[in-house]
Amino acid sequence: MRFRRGRWREIQIVGISMKQRQNTMSLLLSSDALAAFLPYGRQRIEEDDIEAVVAALRSDWLTTGPKVGEFEAAVCAFTGAQYGVAVSSGTAALHAAMYALGIGSGDEVIVPAMTFAATANGVVYQGGTPVFADVDPETLLIDPMDVARKITAKTKAIIAVDYAGQPCDYEALRGIADQHGLALVADACHALGGTYTGRKVGTLADLTVFSFHPVKHITTGEGGMVVTDNPELAARMRRFRNHGIDTDYRQREAEGTWYYEMTDIGFNYRISDIQCALGINQLRKLPTWLMRRRKIAGCYNDAFRDLSMASPLVLMANREHAYHLYVMRHASGVIRDKVFRKMREMGIGVNVHYIPVYLHPYYRRVYGYAPGLCPEAERAFSAIFTLPIGPGVSDADVERVVASYRRALAEVESHE
Repeated sequence: MRFRRGRWREIQIVGISMKQRQNTMSLLLSSDALAAFLPYGRQRIEEDDIEAVVAALRSDWLTTGPKVGEFEAAVCAFTGAQYGVAVSSGTAALHAAMYALGIGSGDEVIVPAMTFAATANGVVYQGGTPVFADVDPETLLIDPMDVARKITAKTKAIIAVDYAGQPCDYEALRGIADQHGLALVADACHALGGTYTGRKVGTLADLTVFSFHPVKHITTGEGGMVVTDNPELAARMRRFRNHGIDTDYRQREAEGTWYYEMTDIGFNYRISDIQCALGINQLRKLPTWLMRRRKIAGCYNDAFRDLSMASPLVLMANREHAYHLYVMRHASGVIRDKVFRKMREMGIGVNVHYIPVYLHPYYRRVYGYAPGLCPEAERAFSAIFTLPIGPGVSDADVERVVASYRRALAEVESHE
C-alpha cells in the first residue's frame, strides 16, 4: 500500500463559498458541535416508509403474505436475477445458501479472512469447515490466487465477499470454480447496486446473498435475501426458511387445504410482510441513495488525496462501487489507534471492519487457528477504520469528518 504526499485540495461542496467553508470548519471543530455523535452508518427512514409499514399493519397479512413475494420480485428486477428468497436476516440468507448447496460434515468452503463472522458461521451451521483465504492488500477483496492454493478434495464452494461494496474479481473466481466443479457464492451484503464489468451484483455467482440490516443500503429492520437463476436451489431455500415444510400458510389458504409435509429439517427464517413493505419502499429510493454514497466517497477521495499517513482502498477500473463502507488504511497500527481515539473524542463514529474471522476466540478454540494464517488480512486489520457514509450524511457532516480527520492526523503526525 502506498501513501501519497502532496498538497491538500480542499473539498468542494456545491453552494458553499470559501468564507462559508472556513466558518463551517471552525464551527464543526467547536466543542458544541462535537456533542452530536455521527455514526459510520445508520438507517434512513422517511414518512413514506412509515406509511408503507402502517398499510401493511392494517392489511390482512402480517407474515407469509403478498408483500414477501412482491419484495422478492422487486429485488430480482433491480439485480437482474430470476429468483429471490427473502429471509429474516443476512445471516439466515448465508445459512440458507449453504443448505441449498448441500454443505455438510466433512465439506470445506473457502471464505475470505476479512469479513463479518456470519460469512463463515453459515458454513459451520451446516457442519462444514470454513477455510480462510487471504485478501488483496490494495482492495481487501478475496485473493483468487490464494483461493486456488486452498482448494482440496473436500472443497465444495467458494464464498466471495464484496468487501465495503466493491465487487470481487468474479471472472477469476468463476474460472477457478468451474475448473474444480465448485459452487460460487457472492456474499454481497455490502454491494447491493454494485457492478462488475457492466454486470449487476446479483448475476455474478450461483447464489448471491444480501442483507437489509439498518446500516446497509436499504433496510427491513432485520432481513436478508438470496437471489439465484437456479429454480431448484430457490425451492430448497423456500422450504428451508419455513421449517422444511413444502408449503406456507398462504399457499394452503389459496388451495383450500390444511395438509402439508415437512420434507427436511429447516428453520423459522421467515420474514414478515411488515418488513417487506418497508423494503419495497426503500428499494425505490436506492438509485438516489447510491448516487449520494458515491458522491460522498468522491469528496473523501479528493480531500484525502495528499495524506502521508493514510490512504483509501483502491477502486478497480472495471467495477462500480456501492460504498456500504468507506475504509481508510493507515501507515501503522499505532497511527490508526491514535487517530481512532481522537476521532471518537471529536464525535466521529469511526469503526473497524473487521477482525479476521479466524482470530475470534471460537475459531481459535474449535479449529486451532492462530495468527499468521492470512498475513495481508492481519496487516490490514491493524491499520484500517471506516468513516461515516450514507444517504443521511449531509454536506456539513462531510465537511466535519474531513476537518476532524485531518486535524487528528496532523496531531498524531506532530508527535511521531
